[in-house]
Amino acid sequence: MQAIQTEAGKRPPGSGKAVVRDTARLGLIVGALGVVFGDIGTSPIYTMQTLFNPDDPHPVPLNTANVYGVVSLVFWSVILIVSVTYVSLAMRADNDGEGGIMALITLLQQKLASRGRRTAVWLAALGIFGAALFLGDSMITPAMSVLSAVEGLKVVDPGMDELIIPITTAIIVLLFLGQRRGSEAVGKLFGPIMIVWFLTIGSLGVAGIADEPNVLRALSPTYAVDFLVNHFDVAFFALAAVVLAFTGAEALYADMGHFGRRSITRAWTFLVLPTLVLSYLGQAALILKDPANVNGSFFLLAPEWGRVPLVILATAATVIASQAVITGAFSVVSQAAQLGYLPRLRIAHTSEKTIGQIYVPWINWLLMISVLVLVFAFQSSAALTFAYGMAVTATITITTILFFYVARQRWKVPLPVIVVGGGILVTIDLLFVAANMTKLIHGAWLPLLIGLVVFVIMTTWRRGRDVVTASRERLEGPLQPFIDELQIGKDVAVVPGTAIFLNRSSTTVPLALRANVEHNRVRHEHVAIVAIQTVPVPRVRPQDRAVVDSLGHTEDGIILVTVKFGYMEAPNVPAALRRLKPEQTEGRLDLDTCTYFLSKIELTPGPEKTMPTWRKHLFIATSHITSSATTFFQLPQDRTVLMGSNIEV
Repeated sequence: MQAIQTEAGKRPPGSGKAVVRDTARLGLIVGALGVVFGDIGTSPIYTMQTLFNPDDPHPVPLNTANVYGVVSLVFWSVILIVSVTYVSLAMRADNDGEGGIMALITLLQQKLASRGRRTAVWLAALGIFGAALFLGDSMITPAMSVLSAVEGLKVVDPGMDELIIPITTAIIVLLFLGQRRGSEAVGKLFGPIMIVWFLTIGSLGVAGIADEPNVLRALSPTYAVDFLVNHFDVAFFALAAVVLAFTGAEALYADMGHFGRRSITRAWTFLVLPTLVLSYLGQAALILKDPANVNGSFFLLAPEWGRVPLVILATAATVIASQAVITGAFSVVSQAAQLGYLPRLRIAHTSEKTIGQIYVPWINWLLMISVLVLVFAFQSSAALTFAYGMAVTATITITTILFFYVARQRWKVPLPVIVVGGGILVTIDLLFVAANMTKLIHGAWLPLLIGLVVFVIMTTWRRGRDVVTASRERLEGPLQPFIDELQIGKDVAVVPGTAIFLNRSSTTVPLALRANVEHNRVRHEHVAIVAIQTVPVPRVRPQDRAVVDSLGHTEDGIILVTVKFGYMEAPNVPAALRRLKPEQTEGRLDLDTCTYFLSKIELTPGPEKTMPTWRKHLFIATSHITSSATTFFQLPQDRTVLMGSNIEV
């Protein structure tokens, strides 16, 4: 008894830390439910109804065999696409915790750098097109989700039809205004709502199944296979609507950096998947009971007294659905910029715990405007339905191809496994793509057009960046020989004061410094060339902030300072330099009166055939959205000098 009391009265060593870890994990799971699963979690609202929609160009005839076949096809499609392709496979391929197509591109480029440029270029191009399609989906999904949510108000009062567009507009604006608080804050707000949502649709599904328990037989893959094989002329076109059941699957992978693989996997396995399956089975049971229930089968699962609350909850859930692709778009854009496919944009990190939780203002406002344009142009969710699946299926196919290439090249998975496993999954993906291509003239052209435009912008920026970088390196020249020449009596006047030159590299000469020496024949008594690095930690320790290099000459007053900032820190160059001691910097740097020099590049289209003229103009136009270095590095505006150089593209 005493032993029992002793055990009960003491905490096991480390139990307090375990409780903290468990609480943190639970918070991430709740956050993931509010951000990642909104899109796929609201698919039961419209999937079954769309499959049997008589206004569809290729409707599925409503009979018992087709209901069993359709719901079985939905179930096994979700299992293969989400549980197998993403949760079990793709999410294992991360780039320092980040997921999504851009992470796969990074992994491929790292592995293929020494194996031939052609393969790397083609695979990267395929991945970039997939990322471009995902950004297109990021525009379509919020428009579709919010419209379908607000249209649900017509169930309560048909007279509210004229208010749908104004209410939708207001909700979209508020949604995008809230993004600046970060996905962690948004997840904490939306997470509990989505938990209620999933428990509600699961409970309603159970009630529907109880009235027609035989519907559970549809979980057998034989019904899906029979439907595909024996009724292929119907099943093939049905696949274009089945895809609605897993729209949002890419968000699980793209948002992995926000919440972590484990949190997303647990949320999917223990809550999201079971409740989705119950909802689809419940609706199928309701339709089998009375085919007239096919119109509004989701809402008809609820008792009459509960339909108004369900419409309100569904409205909230479908608004939340757009959050998944918005945060995914932020991740894709951030990684694209790191890979050199987009210019440097201002990125706000919103969590000290998770590096992937970010907010990109420029992209946020671009998405908001694009979503509003789609709402005003299409006016209803029904008009957007056919465009909804094209981007999703193409993105999934590209992700699958890239993943299996990574698995082969990086993890040395046996070739027979790649051929069989990858062949099966890619064939299934291509079947969905082909089915959605039949909707091309009905709206599927929209995501392809958006994706093509984004793809052209990203590849143009990458090409233009390579051209400019090569030209700039020729203009700058190597740093060490330049410093050595200054020591051999070159006719350069040394004036009192301190000059700080910010540079992109630690191996080349800042253009502003070269211009001062070669054209003005002058340099300052103290010169600090500052190279900036961002490292993947929240904050850098003060003692690790800066590293000083004398560049081989300890008494010339010229030093190279490499300054490091964590991803949660606002880069403050003056504050970092103030921590340096005079013995480190070959004399005291007068930071109160010093002048900061930035090298500004003016781009103009040149005669060289580096790329077509229209792409040169596109590259130059895109360069204008690059964030200001003066503001970004917190330099004093009144003591910052921009020295320009012209580079022809």
